Parts: sequence; structure tokens; C-alpha cells
Amino acid sequence: MTGVLQEFGPEIWIADGPIVTAAAGFHYPTRMAIIRLSEGGLFLWSPIALTEDLRAEVESLGDVRHLIAPNSLHHLFVGDWQQAYPGAKTYALPGLRQKRKDLKFDGDLGDAPIADWAEDIDLVVMRGNRITAEAVFFHRKSATVLFTDLIQHFQPQWFKGWRAIVARLDLMVAAEPSVPRKFRVAFTDRPAARGSVRRILDWPAEKVLMAHGEPITEGGRDFLNRAFRWLTDQ
Repeated sequence: MTGVLQEFGPEIWIADGPIVTAAAGFHYPTRMAIIRLSEGGLFLWSPIALTEDLRAEVESLGDVRHLIAPNSLHHLFVGDWQQAYPGAKTYALPGLRQKRKDLKFDGDLGDAPIADWAEDIDLVVMRGNRITAEAVFFHRKSATVLFTDLIQHFQPQWFKGWRAIVARLDLMVAAEPSVPRKFRVAFTDRPAARGSVRRILDWPAEKVLMAHGEPITEGGRDFLNRAFRWLTDQ
């Protein structure tokens, strides 16, 4: 159900939001994750549309302290959450500052750990992609890796007409979640991307969460090795 929190593991919950329309009329579902940090505050990854019911559920878990825009495409609803929680800190990749000058950012996501959540969450930034850079997170307590757009998966009937053909060619409706072809060819620095992926593959992942697709709930590390074999085998 849209906006209803679902427990995904120890100290992590997910909520699915409304469908949004992106470039060329492609429709995408939305999903956010809420992580309760060791100090009790909440880390909100890729916030979805804010409703009163969702707000009440989130507040039942703790205080909202961190709002995360994990790439330059997932930022539509950040402003609403900022207004609702003016004391929360907002983090994003540097390029989003130029794209959303109407938002206030308190910090940039980079290779250096963020002290406020370093005890609970690791971070790797996948740079050098012409579509978007993306911050990939690892929540230690639940052994969950969080991807936004770099891994996607849709059911074959999700797209209609010519969009269904494009989605099939782009591997968006492959047998299991995959890195879409458009993201693969958009990497301008393959060695740097390969180095970032190898850091991600070092995480002891059991689960993989993505904004667009059913989560992987077991065998996460093996799945990630398959998903990025096109890059690591080069």
C-alpha cells in the first residue's frame, strides 16, 4: 500500500510512494527507506511524497534528522520534507545544488564518511556517469545495500507500446534486476567506476534495495557480483 511503512530488517523500513512521470513519458514507482541510527535519529533515503499518514508513521519511529537525495534525479519531494522538518540536515551530491537552487543543502555526499551516521552506514559514490552520479549506501545492521537508479527491475507489462520495446532493449525488464544499458554506456571513466563497484562488492551484503524494483532479500553479495559482471570482468 502506498505510503505504508514496511519493516525491511533491523532498524530499516521502506515505504512505496506514487508513480511519477520522467523523461519521454516513462512512468516510475517511487520508494523511500527509513533507517533508525544508533543514536535514535532517522535517516531518510530518497524521500517520497509526504502525506499526513506517512508523516505520523515516520514520527512513531523517532526524530527525522537526515534527508538524503541519493542522485540528481531523486529530489522531487525533498522540499516538502524540509518544510515539515526544518531541523533536519539535507545531503546530496554536489551537482544537485545547481539543479535545485530553491533547496538548502547542509552537506555533500562524497567519499569521506559523514560523522552523524558513520557508525551505522557506509557510502560509495559512483561518479563519471553522464546521466547522474549516484551515492550507494550500506546499512550494516540489516546488511542492506541501497541503490537508486543504477539497478532497476520492472515487470514486462509495466510499460506499454514503444516504451515496452525500449525497456526490453535497456534491460529494465530482464530476468532479474540489472544495470540498465543506458547507464552502462554513460560511464565516461570505466576504471573509476570499476574501483567504486569493487568497494561495494566488499560489503557483506545480504539484501539489496532499489527505488525501482522488488528488493533482493537474500544472497545480496552474489546478486551484486552478477549485476556488475559487465564492468568487473573487463
